[in-house]
Amino acid sequence: MKSWYVGIHGQQQGPLSAEEIVDRIRAGALPADAHVFGPGMSGWEPIRSRAEFAEAFGPAGSAPPPPPLPPPGGRAHEIDYEIFGGEMQYVEVTLDPQEACIAEAGAFFYMEPGIEMQTIFGDGSRAGGGIMDKLFAAGRRVLTGESLFMTLFANARASGRQKVAFAAPYPGKIVPMHLGKLGGTMICQKDAFLCAAKGISVGIAFQRKLGAGFFGGEGFILQKLEGDGYAFVHACGAILERDLAAGETLRVDTGCLVAFEPRVSYDIQMVRGVKTALFGGEGLFFATLSGPGKVWLQSLPFSRFASRVFAAAGTPGRGGEEGSLLGGMLMGGDD
Repeated sequence: MKSWYVGIHGQQQGPLSAEEIVDRIRAGALPADAHVFGPGMSGWEPIRSRAEFAEAFGPAGSAPPPPPLPPPGGRAHEIDYEIFGGEMQYVEVTLDPQEACIAEAGAFFYMEPGIEMQTIFGDGSRAGGGIMDKLFAAGRRVLTGESLFMTLFANARASGRQKVAFAAPYPGKIVPMHLGKLGGTMICQKDAFLCAAKGISVGIAFQRKLGAGFFGGEGFILQKLEGDGYAFVHACGAILERDLAAGETLRVDTGCLVAFEPRVSYDIQMVRGVKTALFGGEGLFFATLSGPGKVWLQSLPFSRFASRVFAAAGTPGRGGEEGSLLGGMLMGGDD
């Protein structure tokens, strides 16, 4: 019966039978640091901890595990960066000669004279592909609600380093992620991507579960970043980076999820209790994240921030009475 799943450096395989997993271990296709999830388990566990598979590895220490699989996509350019600012941040990227980076349309802040700017289809990670590859890459971006085009910034000078900067579109933090050190793949909310080294693939990830798709706050489609270099995402408010252990579970507001590793199990659950659901003010659903793997959360979803600004802007006469309880009551304030 094929009811087992295997996680290898952020990549999920399955469903597989127990016999297929044993065969892969003996063939050297599964490393000793892989994780498994199967019948009767509440979360991912190290594959060596399961009696069904431990013998297939042989005595402990008999053979070193194989090196990690290479990340998907091409080799990313090795860029340097520095993040400036407090609540309104920007990232300054330093490019060596012939290095380049990509960014979302509208993220550009400033650049030095040696930087050349070019509009491209998709993310440019398939520079050697044909026109159909480029159209396919651009079409994937349309599904996430982004533009067909991205902007490429390249240091065209024969010598000398040049700098280009990109700014976050709203108050919050910019989070640098070295995908090569995070398993090669990262899943993030569809408007979180800001910029990345050239060679990083910006694609889509479909939600496999209907509940997560309908009620997860991000629909069926999330962004998938792949490669072995730096990518930068932005989020609203303060950022929490949490490393979940195997089997560890965290429940969060659906809008507070920024990014997570593919090996993290992501699902949506309904709030229990009629009174809590109707009068709690926190919505009907929350996201459940189960380890192992890293997750990034934002303290203030942009939709919540925008709704508060809109509510305040739409209230006439807001002024000196804003700090007064009586003034708020008389003027229809929501404070």
